[in-house]
Amino acid sequence: MSKLLKIMVLCVLFCALAPVARGQKIIEYASGMGSRDPENANVWLLFGGVRANHEGMVLHCDSATFDTKQNIFTAFRHVRMELTDTTTLLGDYAEYDGTTRIAIVAADTVVLIDGKTTLKSDILQYDRNLSVASYYAWGHTTHGSASLDSRKGYYHSDTRDLYLYDDVLLKDSNSRLVTDTLHYNTRTELAEFVSPTHIYSDTATVYSEQGSFHTGTHQARSFRASQVKNREKQLFCDTLYYNDKNEFGEAFGNVVIKDTVNDVTCYGHYGITDQQARISWVTDSALVQYVDKGDSLFVHADTMWVYNDEDQELVAIKACRHVRVYRDDVQGGCDSLYYDAQDSVATLYYNPIVWSDNYQLTADTIEARFDTSGIRLIVLSSNVFAIEKVDSLKFSQVKGRHADVYCRDNDPLYADILGSARMTYYVIDEARDGSKSIIGVNVGVGSDMRIYFEKREPSRVVTYGHPDMKMYPLGLLPEEEKQLPGFAWRSDIRPRSRHDLFVLPQRDDVSPEKADND
Repeated sequence: MSKLLKIMVLCVLFCALAPVARGQKIIEYASGMGSRDPENANVWLLFGGVRANHEGMVLHCDSATFDTKQNIFTAFRHVRMELTDTTTLLGDYAEYDGTTRIAIVAADTVVLIDGKTTLKSDILQYDRNLSVASYYAWGHTTHGSASLDSRKGYYHSDTRDLYLYDDVLLKDSNSRLVTDTLHYNTRTELAEFVSPTHIYSDTATVYSEQGSFHTGTHQARSFRASQVKNREKQLFCDTLYYNDKNEFGEAFGNVVIKDTVNDVTCYGHYGITDQQARISWVTDSALVQYVDKGDSLFVHADTMWVYNDEDQELVAIKACRHVRVYRDDVQGGCDSLYYDAQDSVATLYYNPIVWSDNYQLTADTIEARFDTSGIRLIVLSSNVFAIEKVDSLKFSQVKGRHADVYCRDNDPLYADILGSARMTYYVIDEARDGSKSIIGVNVGVGSDMRIYFEKREPSRVVTYGHPDMKMYPLGLLPEEEKQLPGFAWRSDIRPRSRHDLFVLPQRDDVSPEKADND
């Protein structure tokens, strides 16, 4: 549609909207020259320094026509409309209706200046009753460092509100906001949106379907379908507060923080990501998934932290209070956990417990050291208690002050039990057909012990330091040797899948008679 045709359509609509009642004040005018239109006696043709006044509005132009009957003033060339003390319209053509108090201005670039705000378009309508400027074929607004573009828009000069529609683009010094519907206030510098929106900056991309963005502080708020992609981190949540200046995000509801470099994902109902401090943490149903060589390790706790270095490499994972761990081949629990990714060491503090196959390990502190092939060494410090479940009522047991379990390819090679070592060990014989039977029970004490393993099963025990060992037939094992002091088989709290990590323990320590048959 040509510009002339657009103007004609707007003028037709403009005249159709004019009220029949003519109680409004007649436009006053002055000019260097003037004459009546020979074809219409109601129209004056004005030339040379034309000036018009109407209810506080002053209009300047080179030439004009004034329809005294319709109270319509049409201005040509170098049009300047002083709408208020702070609001001015500039254009090449203007039609102003003194009855409706509506002006239509056209030019290659119509300019509305309102204080520090400038609005440009090729055709602009201004309603003095509402103090609203509107355009329907692209407009460009600037205020300070912010600029706004859209196909359609409305500017309220009294409240400084902009309502923009269709292909909206908001830009400032280092960010771009792209959306379909936007409300922006030039006083508060706050942009509000209710449609799918992307906010791009030098460091991050924010996606939201409802929220706001402050061009001064660069604070983005999102209340629906919230997402942030910041370097190698991705954050998803229900409600989001994010500032791209300090790269800090605060998330609420269904929080997911993904570290795509290190294959670490944090889940929770509240969390933060701070790229400058290189920390992410989650709480309220917190869960961290760490994928290493295709195996997923899941850790749940009240609160969890993930630390990165300046190159975004994983430094550490920390979990505090009610920690539970699940991997297909190992499970555990404790009150606090710290994984040092650079030294490949995981340490469980305060009542740690670890399960693997039919084994259960407890101590005051349990430390697992890894190499490229998997677990290399497990260190158990103070009050060590190791249990192997033989069947539902029989448990091999070893206890001592300290233990080192040496592994290769995640399988135990041998274990050293150091200090006040004591054991009850069921000796298993495997027949040629693969069947197994218990042939006796080794019971004894010594200062230290070494247990050798084959195919993850104990194969030989060596006792040091004045050992006192006895071999009992199965039916003659004394009752007091069936359970060493401190025995507690806790399969009731063992997570069987990652979903069990959120199930709190329901029972106290379980005796052999009450143990399950798993």
